[in-house]
Amino acid sequence: METFNHKLNTYFESWMGPRDQRVRGWLLLDNYPPTFALTVMYLLIVWMGPRYMKHRQPYSCRGLLVLYNLGLTLLSFYMFYELVTAVWHGGYNFYCQDTHSAHEVDNKIINVLWWYYFSKLIEFMDTFFFILRKNNHQITFLHIYHHASMLNIWWFVMNWVPCGHSYFGASLNSFVHVVMYSYYGLSAIPAMRPYLWWKKYITQFQLIQFFLTMSQTICAVVWPCGFPMGWLFFQIGYMVTLIALFSNFYTQTYKKHSVSLKKEHQNGSLASTNGHVNGTASSERSAYKKLRMD
Repeated sequence: METFNHKLNTYFESWMGPRDQRVRGWLLLDNYPPTFALTVMYLLIVWMGPRYMKHRQPYSCRGLLVLYNLGLTLLSFYMFYELVTAVWHGGYNFYCQDTHSAHEVDNKIINVLWWYYFSKLIEFMDTFFFILRKNNHQITFLHIYHHASMLNIWWFVMNWVPCGHSYFGASLNSFVHVVMYSYYGLSAIPAMRPYLWWKKYITQFQLIQFFLTMSQTICAVVWPCGFPMGWLFFQIGYMVTLIALFSNFYTQTYKKHSVSLKKEHQNGSLASTNGHVNGTASSERSAYKKLRMD
């Protein structure tokens, strides 16, 4: 196994240059196969889980969901706060920042970004909860693509560019996750649901973060500072895929639903006398099944 890992690492380095020695010996970072194996296990559970649950009753998981979302909210806030304060006090350049230019700040960024990488593994639980609760309509291509790709991308980021310009996207994403996981944690408490109004804006926040991340990455291409160009172009390409997929999700989920409701009103299909249509309460119809995309 050591020989295989050595050959694999040598192959990666022949393409991307020498690995960053500052993360040697860190959990899950020395060799790629564990991260890849965890991703394969995730995909197998995604494939087999709904089949296993098909003839079983869904689990509520309410208490676990509250704790899980609370934990990720706190972790996301910690990462956002630590990254922003380190960058601010360390004098990182917004337009472009190399990976070997601010020793103490770089080390702090690397430590926080390892937690960011590890959080992508924890977030596999999002999908597992969908399976246990039989919310299979939420397990979309976008959901699987985003979750499976992020863990693997960040393994490579942590091994080659674990600080410098890599901080920006992680900072924004951590802030968005504070908003998102706090929402889902509160929504697991029935008494709180009537007061939660910002779900629609979570996807808008996500799209804004992708555009901002892509824009800031382009800055490093226009005003280079030694940060590897290949990583910058990869980041731009990945952001394009996320913008396309999340934009499609937003259109399908919110815009078309809004148009269909307007048509129903125009056609007089919504009964105003008793609030029921075709035996379904209007309040139930308005509780549209919005997908969770994170």
